[in-house]
Amino acid sequence: MEIKELIDSIHYNNDESAFNELYKLLINGLNQFAYSFLGDKEACEEIINDLFVNVWTGRHKLDRITNPKVYFYVAIKNACLNHIRSNNSKRNRDAQLAETYYFHLSVDPSQLLISKELQAGVLTAVNSLPSRCKLIFKMVKEDELSCNEVADILGLSNKTVFAQLAIALKKLDEALGNS
Repeated sequence: MEIKELIDSIHYNNDESAFNELYKLLINGLNQFAYSFLGDKEACEEIINDLFVNVWTGRHKLDRITNPKVYFYVAIKNACLNHIRSNNSKRNRDAQLAETYYFHLSVDPSQLLISKELQAGVLTAVNSLPSRCKLIFKMVKEDELSCNEVADILGLSNKTVFAQLAIALKKLDEALGNS
């Protein structure tokens, strides 16, 4: 059976065997896709299982899905992004920004003070970026995704991602140059 036929059977007949077949049909591709975001097998399995639980519990709404394969992949993409966001605590983000923007300083109190001021300036500048620009900047710099990966995830062209990243870097340079 094709994916659309399985979806229809699950929706109209509450067909558990069709659900199991759908799971078997999609699990490998979804797992590889999720792993490309997270690199964590357990997190991928949890996200995929949550998706299929939601599919089963919401099976009465499955007729609204026009392209099931795209639906599953977009749902996994969004769940992975949410997982990444939730696992990046503020402390981790601050440490990553500091590592990205600062030279390793010797332990000199005056240098540490300058470093803290610079770090605060960077954080303020990043937080003042427009929302899409800030999201792209954080995905590239904090989540260490390539511009191509960010473009694929957000459904944007590579040119748009590069332009937004250039805007972010220019604004950060201006903000730090004035401080």
